[in-house]
Amino acid sequence: MERYQIVQDIEVVFLKASSFPNEVPATYEKLHALIPDHPGRRYFGISHPDCTGTIQYKAAAEILPSDDFSNTALQQFTIEKGDFAAEYIVNHFKDSNCIGDTFKALLKHPQLDPNGYCLEVYKNYTDKDVHCMVRVLAS
Repeated sequence: MERYQIVQDIEVVFLKASSFPNEVPATYEKLHALIPDHPGRRYFGISHPDCTGTIQYKAAAEILPSDDFSNTALQQFTIEKGDFAAEYIVNHFKDSNCIGDTFKALLKHPQLDPNGYCLEVYKNYTDKDVHCMVRVLAS
């Protein structure tokens, strides 16, 4: 487990998956079809349990300076800067359980922010590697 810091807020647009985990890939495909393709656009997975314990998942894409999403149905969210506990996974497609297993371990962090969420960071739409993160309280 490594310590990672996001140094500035990241503005994203997102679509919410209708069910987790089954609809996550289709939700990313829908999101990708709605936004301009750009090789430097980062993609994110943002998830947390709701009051019933059901995982709510948002497939998100970074808003670039040239983007204008004001006339779309896409919702916006801010990934706030801060400290995170993180693990980097190379080619998450090799093991379908690796992301879930990584988050299970990260969620045991002793300084876990109780108001945080699980964050997946992909450097672009086709990235096979993922940075899994959970927000931690500043020490």
